[in-house]
Amino acid sequence: MLITHARLATLGDTPQLIEDGALRIQGDTITDVGTTADLTVRYPDEERWDADGQLVMPAAICGHTHFYGAFARGMALSGEPPANFPQILERLWWRLDKALTLEDVRYSALVCLIDAIRHGTTTLIDHHASPNAIEGSLDAIAEAVEEAGLRASLCYEVTDRDGPERARAGIAENVRFARSLTPERRRYLAASFGLHASLTLSDETLADCVAAARDLGLGFHVHVAEDAADQEDSLRRSGKRVVHRLGDAGILGPQTIAVHCVHVDPGEIARLAETGTWVTHQPRSNMNNGVGVAPVEEMLRAGVRVALGNDGFSNNMFAEMKAAYLVHKLARRDPRAMPGDVVMRLAYENNAALARVFWPDLRLSELAPGAAADLVFLDYHPTTPLTAGNLPWHILFGMEASMVTATVCAGRVLMRDRQLLTLDEEAVTARSRELAARAWRRV
Repeated sequence: MLITHARLATLGDTPQLIEDGALRIQGDTITDVGTTADLTVRYPDEERWDADGQLVMPAAICGHTHFYGAFARGMALSGEPPANFPQILERLWWRLDKALTLEDVRYSALVCLIDAIRHGTTTLIDHHASPNAIEGSLDAIAEAVEEAGLRASLCYEVTDRDGPERARAGIAENVRFARSLTPERRRYLAASFGLHASLTLSDETLADCVAAARDLGLGFHVHVAEDAADQEDSLRRSGKRVVHRLGDAGILGPQTIAVHCVHVDPGEIARLAETGTWVTHQPRSNMNNGVGVAPVEEMLRAGVRVALGNDGFSNNMFAEMKAAYLVHKLARRDPRAMPGDVVMRLAYENNAALARVFWPDLRLSELAPGAAADLVFLDYHPTTPLTAGNLPWHILFGMEASMVTATVCAGRVLMRDRQLLTLDEEAVTARSRELAARAWRRV
């Protein structure tokens, strides 16, 4: 297929803005990029898709999300509103996750995947919990991902909060799913080893997880110092701060994602850098939970690899970028904090490098020969000059995810002219409403 008459924002090592650009897709890969005039001569017989002047750029990536949280939207909680993060966990998330059935798990994933396609996000790293429906839960999500035509890394959240039997079941689900992935399925699915957080994991369970993951060659996906309560618990439990406790247990490393890292000190930042551990930043969630603002720029200066996730908020990574750009300025009272090009690096370059933890040969976040054919069309017609250099500020101040008209993942068109092609949105959302209402009654 030949996409023609596009304004191409290539990103990558040598970003370009190609007016009246074109690109050729063969299978799941981009094979050529240039102008419409050049490529139509070079490939006269290719099927053509006229972009009609729309902006075409690489699809978005989400470095950390929770599909299982989809049913929380609009759910009323009885009693006083949670006053702090531990209460949010106890009164909302730990009640909701216990109410989920395997069908709920599947439909929670489907509605999030529809949301991802609509917002131009094609690769997601999920972190799942359903304590009363553990076995097979990752299969339910994986089947939804395959049906949608997206790409996802999955894991089950091991925790001691529901007792030793469920902790063992969580370990078993991570192991079972990782072993179940055939080479063909690994093109679009990957496995990590999920852990909740230091504050709900004993030394014994951490040791069991490290032993199980080692045999599979997996890294971990774990919440780290999201709230000060995590640090207080770790110091009481071990006399160590969270990053050092997890590091001493064998959790850190270049395949591990440490989510949030809001309350980390310079020593912990240094250890994250030394171990090559990934950190993901989720500003909308951090603001919503009132837990603080992660020291992202300090981590970047120290050499920590920081990517961008959404923690189960909408898979609108344009909104996450805007939040990241703004909240650091407010927190520091400094308009120079978190400049647009740094936000862009987290969302595209760093997220693409994080995706290579799971798909080592995958080139995302660029439109170039040999890169994956993951791209979006945006009906964006700028009122000021648009260049490769000022693209971050057009994204932050001009573009909205509602402008996405088409989403392509690995060469497969998932949405065209705002019409979903792989999922029946009306049927999925109708069933989701029924299941969510039942889950709310159980909660």
